[in-house]
Amino acid sequence: MRYVTLWTALPLVLAAALLTPLAWADAPPPAPPTAPGPRVPTLASAWPVGTRPPVLRGWQPPPTVYGPGHRGVDLAAPPGSPVRAVAPGRVLFAGRVAGRGVISLEVRGTDLRTTYEPVRASVGAGDEVGAGEVVGTLEAGAHCGPASCVHWGLLRGGTYLDPLSLLPPWLLNGGPSRLLPVPPAA
Repeated sequence: MRYVTLWTALPLVLAAALLTPLAWADAPPPAPPTAPGPRVPTLASAWPVGTRPPVLRGWQPPPTVYGPGHRGVDLAAPPGSPVRAVAPGRVLFAGRVAGRGVISLEVRGTDLRTTYEPVRASVGAGDEVGAGEVVGTLEAGAHCGPASCVHWGLLRGGTYLDPLSLLPPWLLNGGPSRLLPVPPAA
């Protein structure tokens, strides 16, 4: 009786052993570490909105190409605010994507692209723009939930980068130092 049970169970044990590695195949292997790309030049001379807007959500790179993350920064601004190009370049795209206004600019002299959404464009594809030039107005949208914001992105090829890295320290950290007059000694 014991031999019958063993011989009956053996095919089931072998089948389970052969199929078990297939169950592990569902999880993708971790992405290999990538070599750091060229440094992002700090060539921006303006924020996309306002003078130093609050960052509602920062850049959170995804762990894998298609993984979850936040591929840009969300900057608080009221609907109707002017949206500016942070650096000189050429408009690659200005139109609607999935119901939202999107503008994509090729940054002059680099391999970088900046994106802005949701924006009602005042420029068209092929237009040359200067740093600080208005490219559209911020639309009301649900990207930031109840708050209103512009989503600002930066890409090199198909790789998303932190758009705040375009800003020079004096612009990122609140502006240059200012000298104040010293009252005369009495």
